[in-house]
Amino acid sequence: MKPLFVKESNLGLRLLLVTLLVLGLLVADLRFNALRHTRSALEVIAAPVYWVTDIPSRLSDWNDEHLVSRDELLGRNGRLRRENLVLRGRSQQMASLQAENVRLRALLNSSALLRDDVLVAELIGVSPDPVRHQLVLNKGQRDGVFVGQALIDADGLLGQIVQVSQVNSRALLITDATHSIPVQVNRNGVRAIAEGTGSLTLLEIHHVSATTDIREGDLLVTSGLGGRFPVGYPVGVVSEIERDPGEAFARITARPSAALERSRHVLLVFTSKPAGES
Repeated sequence: MKPLFVKESNLGLRLLLVTLLVLGLLVADLRFNALRHTRSALEVIAAPVYWVTDIPSRLSDWNDEHLVSRDELLGRNGRLRRENLVLRGRSQQMASLQAENVRLRALLNSSALLRDDVLVAELIGVSPDPVRHQLVLNKGQRDGVFVGQALIDADGLLGQIVQVSQVNSRALLITDATHSIPVQVNRNGVRAIAEGTGSLTLLEIHHVSATTDIREGDLLVTSGLGGRFPVGYPVGVVSEIERDPGEAFARITARPSAALERSRHVLLVFTSKPAGES
């Protein structure tokens, strides 16, 4: 039995010595930072272990980032397209607001601006009559659409709502031969009337004196006169000016800003309804 007690005594002594050694190393490291080089060496040795143990997490992140289903990608693309359309619709007034701010600060010393709410609608049909520029949209009374509501795309004004049912609505484009809209030159505020010509690429500008300061390339925006359309939305760009010395008014044509023949998704602008609308 004696050898057994000797072994147990040696084991206890060893444990005591190891414990004292560990405590000594802890005190030396905490008080004197004596083991900093040892820790650095151990960190270098342990680095590959950390890298290997992190592989599952990195594989999971890579899978989440790169491996998605086709349906999820299509859903994301659809959401991004709608969000982009809304953002571009909200930002297109900036050119008008920058020019208008100069005039407003001089008159009112104010920079208060109106922000309009919008609703995304999809084009589901066009008028079969080639001389009528009308669109059929998938939004109606149940969505709050009303007659006279302005219609825009990411680049400018498209037209206005002329007929509403419970689930659909019909819009008249600004290029229709029966449509006219008050506009102003964004550069200097000169007012005029833009009328449709029956061509999707051409507007005629009326009631502009031959001596008026208007140039090719000027941006025309909605003036807000009449209360039908919100102020500041791009309508077109002046493309040609003819001044006849014998005529009181210049003959002016403009190219519509909106993609009238290409827009699939459009924005319905919500402002105060025109008087008389329910």
